[in-house]
Amino acid sequence: MSFSDTRLRVFHAVAKHLSFTRAAEELYLTQPAVTFQIRQLEEHFDTRLFDRHHNRITMTEAGVMVFNYTERILELYRETDKAINEMTGMTRGIVKLGASTTIGEYILPVILSSYHEQFPDVRIRMTVDNTRLIVRKLEDATIDLGMVEGPVQNKNIHIVPCVEDELIVALPINHPLSNMSEIPLSKLKEYPFVSREEGSGTREVIAEHLKKNGVNYDDLDMVLELGTTESVKAAIEGNVGFSIVSSLSIRKELRLKSLTAHRIKGVSMKRMLNFVYQKQKFRSKAVEEMLNFAKTKCKDMVVEV
Repeated sequence: MSFSDTRLRVFHAVAKHLSFTRAAEELYLTQPAVTFQIRQLEEHFDTRLFDRHHNRITMTEAGVMVFNYTERILELYRETDKAINEMTGMTRGIVKLGASTTIGEYILPVILSSYHEQFPDVRIRMTVDNTRLIVRKLEDATIDLGMVEGPVQNKNIHIVPCVEDELIVALPINHPLSNMSEIPLSKLKEYPFVSREEGSGTREVIAEHLKKNGVNYDDLDMVLELGTTESVKAAIEGNVGFSIVSSLSIRKELRLKSLTAHRIKGVSMKRMLNFVYQKQKFRSKAVEEMLNFAKTKCKDMVVEV
């Protein structure tokens, strides 16, 4: 009796995450469906592939062996797909894309709209999270390609620059500092500050720039920590405090004059937005086309303050 490609993929996902729940989420299946596929595979081999210990699972010796072969088999499937697609000239398939918050909200929607027009047979599954989690998802192969705004220190991850972004001070319209064209760094410690959450790429870059200029991030009067740039902007507009945000993220608010934007005097807060992917992982033609297409779009992107 042979076993199906579906069972291999389900087994691989469970073994990779050591979690039936996470495997079900990744494969868009129900947890009972995942359990059924694993049970069928174990019946085929007439041995257990996983040991269940209350709320955790581990692979048996047989499970480890099947996992090693499965990795090789699935890699051959991917290489076969790529070879046939390149031979027929078709770009199709699924691209699992991850983006950190600012990029996912303000850059990628424009890129993906244009990409879909050129490659209608490619489906995009996008995850938006902070930089740290996007890198983790690359490492465990949950996504194919990432685009992040924070620094990445990982020898297994390849980094490709996209576009330079400037971080600027965003203030409520009636803020005491809103009439200044450039704000002295020392003044920032005197007013309530709205921050992104820990793990945010924006937060890490701001902290790095402030430290270079003699100010610790914790010296700011942090009154709120929020998980998205949209919630930060809403807090600024509600007069909760000021923040430091991507210039890409406040174009609409500047146009509507619902907040003001300012540089810090004598401090250049710029960062590179980067594509990231695993160095060793096989990339399908659809992923390669996405990367090349997005790099071209990045060159055309104009960042205005």
